[in-house]
This record gives sequence, structure tokens and C-alpha cells, in this order.
Amino acid sequence: MSSDPATAAPSSGKPSLPFLAGLTFVLYVLDQVSKWLVRENIALGDMVSVIDGFSYFNHAQNSGIAFGMFNGEAWANLVFGVVAFGAIIGIFFLGKKGAFPGPVSRTAAALLISGILGNVTDRLLRGHVTDFLLFDLQFWTRESRYFFASFNVADSCICVAAGLLILSTFLPEGREAAKRAEADAS
Repeated sequence: MSSDPATAAPSSGKPSLPFLAGLTFVLYVLDQVSKWLVRENIALGDMVSVIDGFSYFNHAQNSGIAFGMFNGEAWANLVFGVVAFGAIIGIFFLGKKGAFPGPVSRTAAALLISGILGNVTDRLLRGHVTDFLLFDLQFWTRESRYFFASFNVADSCICVAAGLLILSTFLPEGREAAKRAEADAS
């Protein structure tokens, strides 16, 4: 096989499984290392300004879900751990069924897996998720201080994945997948 790009076989435009596994791994490691750095360098509850008046590193612990809902509930880690593992199994099952047909939806699946694994690791090892990214949205609300919920790299991966999945439904890959699913249901 030739290594000359001009004579190489055309690419399908879809990220390969090794690429997606690598992306998942790199984002998972970035999440875990960033949380470790926060735990080692910022006292729980402390805030360090990154961009004064806008962004901060804030060491917080969350045993609940988004926006701190159910934080501190005894059952939260068990329930969210089971849901997380169910979601990962669901992603792999849906992937086998062709639910992520194009590069955007496949990238979203990789981001979802890395985000879910990052937060589940925290729950299993520490009993809570370490959050540290905090933004003051006073410019948006005109209030003197309005902090958006503290979050982390894993949460960011999950949110970006959700956006990519929505975007993929408007792309040819999503429309083709919808047509196939409709035909399979008939």
C-alpha cells in the first residue's frame, strides 16, 4: 500500500475506532489530572481567580447531579453509578446498531464515554465528584455576582457531546440514520 496521500485510498471521513478510543482516553486522563491538581493545590471551598471578575478555580465536591441537585443524598452515588454504567452499555449497544453513523455523532459518543467515566471514577474512589470550573455571569444577568454552577472537564465533555448529537441530527449522517431506523421499524 502506498503512503503517498495522492494515491492512497479515499477516507470514509469517519473517525476510526483507535482515534475515538484515544480521544476518550486523553479526555479521561485530562479530567482526572485536572481534578487531582485542584484537590492537591486548592483547599475545599476556596476560589482562585483565573480571569478576575469572570472565571475561577473553585474546589467543590458534588455527590449529586447537575447543578448540585441531590447533593449529599446517601443514595445518590449508587443510583448515579448504576445510571452511568447503564449509559455506557447503551452507548456501546447503540453504536453496534449504527446509531452513531458519522464523524460528529461518533465524536459525541467518545466525549460522552470519557465524561461519564471521569465522573464515575470520582464517585467510586471518593464518594463525590470534584468540580472546579466556576464562572461569574454578572455581565449576562446584570447582578453584582451570579455564579454558574461549578463543573469539571468530564461535565464539559458531556455537554459538548449533547450539542454534537443535536447538531448531527441536522447533518446528512443524522438524516440517513433516521431513515434507516424508520425503515427498520417498518
